[in-house]
Amino acid sequence: MHKNSSCVVLYSGGMDSTVVLHHALKTHENVYTLAFNYGQRHVIELQKAEDYVLTLNTKLETVRVKHITLDLRSIGGMLTTSALTNTSIDVPKMKDVIGDPQNLAYVPNRNMMFLSIAAAFAESKQAYTIYYGAAQADDTSGFWDCCQPFRELINEIFSLNRRNLIQVEAPLIEMSKKDIIEYGKTLDVDFKKTHTCYQGTDISCGTCPSCSARLAGWISSGYIDPLEYNRVIDWEKYNCKQL
Repeated sequence: MHKNSSCVVLYSGGMDSTVVLHHALKTHENVYTLAFNYGQRHVIELQKAEDYVLTLNTKLETVRVKHITLDLRSIGGMLTTSALTNTSIDVPKMKDVIGDPQNLAYVPNRNMMFLSIAAAFAESKQAYTIYYGAAQADDTSGFWDCCQPFRELINEIFSLNRRNLIQVEAPLIEMSKKDIIEYGKTLDVDFKKTHTCYQGTDISCGTCPSCSARLAGWISSGYIDPLEYNRVIDWEKYNCKQL
C-alpha cells in the first residue's frame, strides 16, 4: 500500500461502486468518495452511501474514507429525457429494454460530468487516480459512458494536463455481475448495505434493469442476494445458498 497516497472513488452506494471502494482501499491509504445529488428518483442511494462509509470507517477504526456529497440538482433538472431524473417517465422494466441501444434509465452524459468534477477535485487533493464502477453489464445495457473506449478517450483528455496526470480506472469494466459478487466476497463487502434499485424505494422492485442485472448476477454466483425485493425470488429453484 502507498501509505501517503490518495484516490477518488465515484460512490453511489450501489453494489459495483462499493466493490470498487473496497478495491481502492487495498492500495490507497486515503480514499475520497464522491456522491452526487442530481435530482435522481433513487435519491435513497445517497443516504445508503453515507451510511456505508460511516460503518466502514468504524470497522477500520480510523477515518480512511472521506465522503462528500455534491449538489447537482440544478443540472439534473435539465435532464428531462431520463426516467431517473423525470418522474413523469416510468422506470423501464428489464423485459422492455432488451435490445434497446440506450434505454430510458440512461442519464445524458452523467459519467462525463461526474468524472470531470472528480478530476478537478482529485487535482486539488493531489490524488492521481479516479475509480468508477463501470461494469460489463452497463456496456451491454446501452450505457456508452461505461465502456472501455470511453474510459480510454477520457484518459486521453486528462493526459493533456501539463502538471497533474490523473487517470480514470474502472477495475470492474470487464467483469460480469457474478465476477463482481465473487470479487466483493473476497474483499468482505457488506452487500446487504448496498442499494441498486432505480425506483428509489426501501424495498427493491426486482424488475428494473438495475435490479434485474443484480439478481442475474446473484443467481449465477449461486448465492442468495441479502437484499429484500418486492417480488418473490425462488432461490431454491436456482440452488442458491446463503452468502
